[in-house]
Amino acid sequence: MATEATAHGGYLDILRAPHAARLLTGTLVGRLPNGVGPIALTLFVRDQGGSYTLAGGLIAAYGVATAIGQPLLGRAVDLKGQPRVQLPAAVLSALGMALLALTGIGHLAVAYAAVVIAGLFTPPLEGGLRALWPSVLGREDRVHRAYALDAVAQEVMFTVGPLLLTLLVSLWSPAAALLVINALGVLGALAVVLSEPSRAWRSAPREAHWLGALRSPGLLALLGSFFFVGLALGSITVAALSYADDVGTPSVYGWLMAALGLGALLGGVAYGARPWAGAPEKRLRILVLLLAVCYLPLTLTPGPVAMTGLSVLSGVFLAPVLACAFIVVDRHAPTGTVTEAFSWLVTTFGVGSALGSAVAGPAVELAGTVAGFAVAGAGGLVALLVLLATGRVLGAPVAPAEPAARHAVSAGGPTPVHTEKNTH
Repeated sequence: MATEATAHGGYLDILRAPHAARLLTGTLVGRLPNGVGPIALTLFVRDQGGSYTLAGGLIAAYGVATAIGQPLLGRAVDLKGQPRVQLPAAVLSALGMALLALTGIGHLAVAYAAVVIAGLFTPPLEGGLRALWPSVLGREDRVHRAYALDAVAQEVMFTVGPLLLTLLVSLWSPAAALLVINALGVLGALAVVLSEPSRAWRSAPREAHWLGALRSPGLLALLGSFFFVGLALGSITVAALSYADDVGTPSVYGWLMAALGLGALLGGVAYGARPWAGAPEKRLRILVLLLAVCYLPLTLTPGPVAMTGLSVLSGVFLAPVLACAFIVVDRHAPTGTVTEAFSWLVTTFGVGSALGSAVAGPAVELAGTVAGFAVAGAGGLVALLVLLATGRVLGAPVAPAEPAARHAVSAGGPTPVHTEKNTH
């Protein structure tokens, strides 16, 4: 039976594989603009004298645009290959944020148009990387290990990203930070698409269907749950800034967001330190329950030191939830839709995060910081309820009629070790 991860030494085995470290690093740097986007937008709007509601509105527009663009670009990657889609999208997304940084929020129509452009063309690097792992790593157990490493590495980005953003803001300004972060994003995308695996990768043949990956009931169930996980995380972004204002120390905001990422990093490392048996769908329900429980203490809003500790706790189960969800997506995605399926996960998470930000802004202004954090706890609990209600369809992974149809195609022909889904 394949496992999702092995001991820590297994992570080094993954990173030593040809191209693996470059692909992982390039993807993380390329995703940096999107990863810190909500925080960067919040700081930018507040620096220009805008309200929490405006910040939440711009974040929501950015998130919705990203949600629309990700599956469309993901499907384009499956059909056209990675370089022809990823790099142009990264450049257009960066230009959108540059427009916002240079024009400010004085003209709301321009500001909203800028964030919509930035979100709509956010390159699907995350789904693209997971599509590349099988052709780069070969064995199924190594691919599962890479999914766990992927989740851990994301938390490094979500830990370092806010600190880097805070440093750039302190050295220059929120506008300059937007420009630098997005320039780095283009460089990261460039590093990925110029690599041999990215240039050679082709999706497996897919059945023509207008729904694409969404014709899988199990995938739809997972997406429904992750919408509310995203909602919880998005609400924390706004509530944490309100908390920093309450205590009169703006820098606390960056520390709280970094602490949340640190917690997820620690949880991801612990999760990947051992093999896991059994169906990942069942394990995912337990992990989401623990995630929801750890969000609830944030409503206590103690002093900054204790609140930082609670932020670490709130992130502990995020990376394990993501790592487990990657396997579930892989098991339920129809043949030939792997990039699109992973992009739908990003999309759903982004829509939920955008709604969480949009809801938390008015909640904070009407009922205070505690109400903003309460949105997070509620989102986690609803995510669990969705998984419980859809247990039957999640328990039936897609099983293609011909295993050979799951093989990705490189420039030199089929890669026998590449499977887009697996059965335990």
